[in-house]
Amino acid sequence: MADVSAATGRGYAAARPGPPAVPRLLRQPAAPGLGAHFERFGSLPAATRELVAEVQRSGLRGRGGAAFPTAVKMAAVAGRRRPMVVANGTEGEPASAKDKVLLTAAPHLVIDGAVLAARSVGARQAIICVDRAATSVVTAVGRALAERDRAGTDPVALRLATPPGRYVAGEESALVHWLNGGEAKPTLVPPRPYERGVDGRPTLVQNVETLAHLALIARFGAEWFRSAGTTSDPGSALVTITGGVALPGIYEVALGDPLAAVLQAAGTPATELEAVLIGGYFGSWVPADALGALTLDSASLSGAGAGLGCGVLAALPRRACGLAESARVARWLADQSAGQCGPCVHGLDAIAGAMAVLVRGDRDGHALHQLSRWTAMVRGRGACKHPDGAARFVESSLRVFADDIAGHRRRGPCPAARAPLLPTPSQTGWR
Repeated sequence: MADVSAATGRGYAAARPGPPAVPRLLRQPAAPGLGAHFERFGSLPAATRELVAEVQRSGLRGRGGAAFPTAVKMAAVAGRRRPMVVANGTEGEPASAKDKVLLTAAPHLVIDGAVLAARSVGARQAIICVDRAATSVVTAVGRALAERDRAGTDPVALRLATPPGRYVAGEESALVHWLNGGEAKPTLVPPRPYERGVDGRPTLVQNVETLAHLALIARFGAEWFRSAGTTSDPGSALVTITGGVALPGIYEVALGDPLAAVLQAAGTPATELEAVLIGGYFGSWVPADALGALTLDSASLSGAGAGLGCGVLAALPRRACGLAESARVARWLADQSAGQCGPCVHGLDAIAGAMAVLVRGDRDGHALHQLSRWTAMVRGRGACKHPDGAARFVESSLRVFADDIAGHRRRGPCPAARAPLLPTPSQTGWR
């Protein structure tokens, strides 16, 4: 493991030895604080428009769920008049904790990324957004910002914002709308935030893990970043492994790692599971018998009808009822509607109701038939992507738990249906 020397002022062009393949983001300094952070990773390098090109060469994609190319978003804002940068650490996905852990364990790395992104696109301000209900995370980020303010190391004005923790409140247009004084609900687009965002200014919104990776790319370069992962999916990623595993928690993995090996690292062989939910509540269930052939990269996962999304791997043990778990999540997703369009308000409510019928026992098959129709009808028709994500989740449930549906039709609810596994927290206010 190579030590990281002090920055030379040339940023990524210095090509200094970087941290090992993994862990990268969660490679902890010997002591907390800004000084230890810079000693571990090197001080803040210079950043110009050339950083956008280096990020493009790195192949970094967003780690918030959509996996959009980071450099494309940066280039869309760079050079525009008075741009802004927003670091999105809201993490409304109930099954995910990776961003909260990152912001608590390495807040300075995220802030580095926000500062460097701002400098590379010509922004003078950056806002770090954290779910107000995550009080320990808010405290950690606030302490880190105060320390940097005292040190006077940042040429960018930084501030902390604490939006509400609703599921769709972290969608970038919802976040911008809230920062502009509105409710934390997605807005009809265009314009997108990169065109007119916070205070009407071009705004770059990036997930906090994405920015932490950017901070390391600025120090160590695109070639170092690509030393982990695959050609098409370079780098490492944080994943939340939850559900029926012996060692739930946050793991940093190289993209392309075998899924079965990742689950084994969490203490549970894939053979002990019925299925795994990949990508969170907008993701897809994958049956256990398909897990051995999968790796954590887009090509492999898409072949199984899944995607890494927000980095959630929720393991369903054989003792659990996947149908009941899916019905609970479907109801929670329906309740998370922003109330702005019919497909979301009425469509998701009807879908959740039909899923509950499947759990009780769909004697005549009517609910199953309706679900096939309704999930197709809500896709692409919402004011935001909430109906699309919910439909994708439900459709995967119908495929993977077809035997459970048949069993509940014959016998009614199974005992496991009364033992919830996946989290469905109570909702908070929009503002």
